[in-house]
Amino acid sequence: MFFKLPRRAALAAAAVATAASLAGVLTGTAQAAPQPIVGGSTTTTTAYPYVMQITDASQNQFCGGTLVSPTKVVTAAHCMVGETTSSVRVVGGRTYLNGTNGTVSRVSKIWINPSYSDATNGDDVAVLTLSTSMPYTTLPYVSSSETGVYAAGTTARILGWGTTRSGGSSSNQLRTATVPTVSDSSCSSSYGSDYIASDMVCAGYPEGGVDTCQGDSGGPLIINGKLAGITSWGNGCALAGYPGVYTRLTTFSSLVSAQVNS
Repeated sequence: MFFKLPRRAALAAAAVATAASLAGVLTGTAQAAPQPIVGGSTTTTTAYPYVMQITDASQNQFCGGTLVSPTKVVTAAHCMVGETTSSVRVVGGRTYLNGTNGTVSRVSKIWINPSYSDATNGDDVAVLTLSTSMPYTTLPYVSSSETGVYAAGTTARILGWGTTRSGGSSSNQLRTATVPTVSDSSCSSSYGSDYIASDMVCAGYPEGGVDTCQGDSGGPLIINGKLAGITSWGNGCALAGYPGVYTRLTTFSSLVSAQVNS
């Protein structure tokens, strides 16, 4: 049996140790030790100014997000379950996790897709409203009609501070990589009924080696210069035959727009 892991980082040291020891048997909503983009290269928030760190109140990063307007950040629902506006911060313009530069904003509203129950059930999208406007370039997101962007083999860009291998430690510097989108039939072959084509899209190489990982949850899957997906879950990280699974944003574009425009 494979283990399905949402790609949010565990914050507490004890949680990391426990998750690492249980990595072979984790299922469902369990969290693994933090892990960043696997098989990628380092980059900067100057190159990708719309990529946000989502942190706890002490600015410990646990997820990523994408700035789609000066006060709105799109992320994964599973990143926000159990969080409150007082427990979360969003940090922009900070390439390094241990940096002190950039802009730190409190969150005034957390919207979680009301249909969300678990990352492997789909509906994995959330929108944060920031108390402070971010002075950074935003990224447009796909409309509900742009379903053609997911054509199999299309190059997609992934970004995050997650671990560089499953069970590893988080990357201090923002990392990026490109992966090809995967057909629905191929992804269904990998994940069976856990893959919901209406809500999800897969991206990765058949041989593995390049992928998002724990700590990258909520970060962007960028296709043709637009936010087209949200890092959601997968079987381990970068394993052959198990591509990363991302929220299919065209399905939720109207819901996101309602929040962005509110």
